[in-house]
Amino acid sequence: MNFGKAIEALKNGNKVARQGWNGKGMWLVLVPGSPNIKPVAGTPYSNAGLMNEVTISPHIDMFTANGDMQPGWLASQSDMLAEDWCTVE
Repeated sequence: MNFGKAIEALKNGNKVARQGWNGKGMWLVLVPGSPNIKPVAGTPYSNAGLMNEVTISPHIDMFTANGDMQPGWLASQSDMLAEDWCTVE
């Protein structure tokens, strides 16, 4: 499928991946965001000076080949133009 269909699949709660990715087992997931997050002392938000509640906006995260979650994944031009997107079970 193309990138537009992959985004639709993410919005429908599916995990998606590209068949052409070099790292095996990698996939993307849409994180819906979180409203009313209160910065906790010692966290990066608190250390940055945030004192009031904030909303974490929706974003796409990647499960990497190393088994880590990478928040805030961004598509490359190759990813956006690819036709090898698929849903992942």
